[in-house]
Amino acid sequence: MRIAEHYTDTAGFTDHVFGLMHLLGFRFAPRIRDLKDTKLYLATNGEEYPGLRTMIGGPLNIAQIRAHWDELLRLAASIKQGTVTASLMLRKLGSYPRQNGLAVALRELGRIERRLFILDWLQSVELRRRVNAGLNKGEARNALARAVFFNRLGEIRDRSFEQQRYRASGLNLVTAAIVLWNTVYLERAVEALRATGVSVDDTLLQYLSPLGWEHINLTGDYVWRQDRLPADGRFRPLRLGAKH
Repeated sequence: MRIAEHYTDTAGFTDHVFGLMHLLGFRFAPRIRDLKDTKLYLATNGEEYPGLRTMIGGPLNIAQIRAHWDELLRLAASIKQGTVTASLMLRKLGSYPRQNGLAVALRELGRIERRLFILDWLQSVELRRRVNAGLNKGEARNALARAVFFNRLGEIRDRSFEQQRYRASGLNLVTAAIVLWNTVYLERAVEALRATGVSVDDTLLQYLSPLGWEHINLTGDYVWRQDRLPADGRFRPLRLGAKH
């Protein structure tokens, strides 16, 4: 899948992230807390925008971006090709002193992207709704993972990294299996409703979520009886409610 927008809460928002995601080809869309305290940086001193005077933090260092543009492109290419990880590079660049040219150039590029995003955020109700909806989906997925990971109260206590990785991978596998199950049977339920003459509005299907788990028994003993397993290409019967 090609990422078009990436949603985070305020904790994931820095100028370096804004700049790097622009170089990687998708939009960074965080939900910024205390927006009134966030400063905008312009190519000029901002005197021509008196209405934004309280939000202007100063001029951009465009010369620094030009001077290190090739290095910025090499950084983005290295991350895309998997030569280095984005988390490692951002951690290193974020800890460098201000005189490091690449770190400053990425920050200045991020300030441009952040300014454009904030202005869009202030004007676009649709953008704010889209970001909130995306964050809600992420929280729903995290809630499902917490429900599945009840055995150790949501804590990974393995000492070795290898065992921690196995446990985290197992959690992702079970979560993905539940999402897959729900997706398949939601589609079959919609088809069954249509087959019985119920009118289903296609525009509402985008609001269905495969992240519910109320119908799944997460505790107790698990017994898979061979004589009750569906044959290849067959499904379990649906439990349709009363027709309204």
